[in-house]
Amino acid sequence: MLIWLIAIVAGSALAVAQYHFGGAAHARVPLALRALAVTIIVALLLDAPGGPSRRARPYAALDASASWIAAGDSSLWSRAVHSADSVGADTLLLLGDSVRAGSAPKTPVDRVTRVAPLVERALGAGRAVVFVTDGRVDDPERLADLPSGSTVIALEGKSRLDAAVISVDGPAAAVVGDTVEFNAVIASGGAGSHAGRISLMQGSVALVSAPVDSLASYAERTVRLRTQIGGAPGARLLKLVVSTDGDALAANDTLSFALDVARGASAVFASTAPDEDARYALDVLRGTLAVPTRGYFRVAPGRWVQDGSLTVVAEDEVRRSIAEAPLAVIHGDTAVFGPPRTFTRGALALIAPPAQKGDDYYAVGAPPSPLLAALGGLPWDSLPPVEPGLAPRDADWVAVTSRRARRMDERPIVSGSSKPRRVAVVSASGLWRWKFRGGRSADAFTALWGSVFDWLTGDATDVRAAHPAVAWVRAGESVRWRRGSARDSIATVVLRAAATPAASRADTLQLRFAGETGVADTPPLAAGVYETHTAGGDGLLVVNGSAEWLPRKPMVHSGAVGSAAAADRAPRARSLWWLYAIALLALCTEWYLRRKIGLR
Repeated sequence: MLIWLIAIVAGSALAVAQYHFGGAAHARVPLALRALAVTIIVALLLDAPGGPSRRARPYAALDASASWIAAGDSSLWSRAVHSADSVGADTLLLLGDSVRAGSAPKTPVDRVTRVAPLVERALGAGRAVVFVTDGRVDDPERLADLPSGSTVIALEGKSRLDAAVISVDGPAAAVVGDTVEFNAVIASGGAGSHAGRISLMQGSVALVSAPVDSLASYAERTVRLRTQIGGAPGARLLKLVVSTDGDALAANDTLSFALDVARGASAVFASTAPDEDARYALDVLRGTLAVPTRGYFRVAPGRWVQDGSLTVVAEDEVRRSIAEAPLAVIHGDTAVFGPPRTFTRGALALIAPPAQKGDDYYAVGAPPSPLLAALGGLPWDSLPPVEPGLAPRDADWVAVTSRRARRMDERPIVSGSSKPRRVAVVSASGLWRWKFRGGRSADAFTALWGSVFDWLTGDATDVRAAHPAVAWVRAGESVRWRRGSARDSIATVVLRAAATPAASRADTLQLRFAGETGVADTPPLAAGVYETHTAGGDGLLVVNGSAEWLPRKPMVHSGAVGSAAAADRAPRARSLWWLYAIALLALCTEWYLRRKIGLR
């Protein structure tokens, strides 16, 4: 309304001024026509509103992910399409791997259900959304950001008996002869699942199996499987297969993953005083590096056992493994084999707890160091106390400092040096409390040790130029790669489907590693097993079926959502043709009347 007021004032003032100074103030009709024409011209220049505001029509959005098919109800997708069509929207948006306008496909095949792109599009247009989904959304919290007036229509299929392998946790690499443990997570569908068995398979051979109890609706259970790794070194394809009576969906019964088997260990962990610190740090070492790792524990003077199998190992073998390892980690008595910097040749981590328990100190910050990027955001004010020991005097930098409660006494608990080789010293005990507390404290424990081991192995952990960072991924997820021994910022990887390597097309990836992180991400791949070929060696990349095939409890239900302001739209003056016609007619009529009364 303000724009029209400005236009009226400007048009009237200009018309009065022209006729007044032109000596034709008595020509009231031409003056009014001039004022009308100028008013409309000013309104067009300012694009004034051309009518009352009205709310923009909502989008119709349809979840186009494969979870509709996994539900097992053939009519469910048809009902979803009909619900989207009944909205009567001018645009149908399909949501899944991306958000795009189009018509509903015959079969939904998208591998994820991310609503974030839909939210951004709706906010940009200021339009509400009517979202039709089965309720299984990867980021349901983003629905609250939709414009107000948005609605969710959640359609639920019939509950079925189903058991699926959700994930597996275990080493990505092992040494020939090691006993390794895998933790498999089993989940059930809406109707639960009957009892059965889960097997760890290599080809058609079952390496080990274990019973699986019946599960209630949408329940989870972890099953531990332990097996000894034999045979020749190389990359192996393993798979976990769960079998239960009455299982309704076979597509989620199997989870495949790769295991790199080496002749010798790339990282060796030796502890003379096994405790929770040693146990948890060894777990992070195995999970962070994805290289063959071996652990040794001294359980009595001169008596060592191997982690996992608890096989007795001669002390000379432990000493030799530590001396030859590209990465050596010694916990407890760091001088058990002599000066550690003398008899080891690779990167070295020394975990030296204090000789006796002292006062509690609290980690307070991360000074500038090579580890700062990973440690800068840790929740220092909520971490449990530790007991610091004596820090080395020749350290080049300090990564974490601690302070005694209510005093200014500070002591470093993580320090290191880079020359002539990388050495990190953790002079504290009690870090296990961070892991034991869980939540953000457990994440801080993993971040601390992960950053230490990542930095130590920045020079060499794998002879390959690049290798997959994890043992398996799912379709729809980005593939993360880790840099190997090469220090180049670019690596080339050739991918070929392993099922028919002679006939399959080879794809070439250019990996660009950023800074000290040593990791690079590439777009998602279709489900399958891929052979990787790169400078320094070959490997396997395993892509499992999409998470849309897994049983998941619906996280989104029907109802109103969204709190953002929706745009109220009004027609604009420039879009109204009749305003141009009125202005032109007013100017022509004014010209005619002026000539009739003798004005120029």
